[in-house]
Amino acid sequence: MIDRVKTTIVIDRKLWNRFKARLLEKGVEEVSRAIEEVIREELSEDYIADAIRELLGTTPPIEVKPIKPLVETSAGRVVRELRNERT
Repeated sequence: MIDRVKTTIVIDRKLWNRFKARLLEKGVEEVSRAIEEVIREELSEDYIADAIRELLGTTPPIEVKPIKPLVETSAGRVVRELRNERT
């Protein structure tokens, strides 16, 4: 059996009513399950990191280092060229 917790939240009434109406439009009757899905989506990065950690057997490095392009580029020039090609 899944361990569940009962909780109380305080949110904007209009927001809540719109959310419940959207669920009814989609044919979803269990609001709790819909909220669980929203929470799972929010935590999806954690689930992916856990899966990678399990596959690698270690924690992957999370540091991101900026790099310089190998070729000098100008986004403005490229966009201008693309726009000029349209005319």
